[in-house]
Amino acid sequence: MKRFLMLLALPLLLGAASPSVTPKPSPALIHASHAWIRYLLPGLPAAGYMTLTNTGDATTRLVKASSVDCDTLMLHESKTESGTATMTMVKSITIPAHGRVRLAEGGYHLMCTKPKMTVGGNVGITLSFSDGSNLLLLVPVYGPAGPREG
Repeated sequence: MKRFLMLLALPLLLGAASPSVTPKPSPALIHASHAWIRYLLPGLPAAGYMTLTNTGDATTRLVKASSVDCDTLMLHESKTESGTATMTMVKSITIPAHGRVRLAEGGYHLMCTKPKMTVGGNVGITLSFSDGSNLLLLVPVYGPAGPREG
């Protein structure tokens, strides 16, 4: 009987002796601030700017942006090298854990083709991330001068 109880207890003892499972890092937690759209004229592309902050423990990537107020809404990057300014579409924008990325003039930004918006209105935007999460935003539309400070 003693031997039988020992055999029954063996799996319990072995399980207790196994190393603990390492917890997975918490997912990325993305927040947007200072978001706005610059609208120029009908037929010209509009640009979207904001700061994306990741308060989570995992790095993530912004992989897509969409809006019913744009024919297409693309991730873009502007660069100036050797006096030449270029703008290219990018596949993703990395947002490090506990870090932030600024979408601003002269750097990363959103490019809206065939905008359907008016200055003073708002635009709905969905940002999609590599971890499968989405962030829904309602962004104010400003003219060429952008938002006024103060």
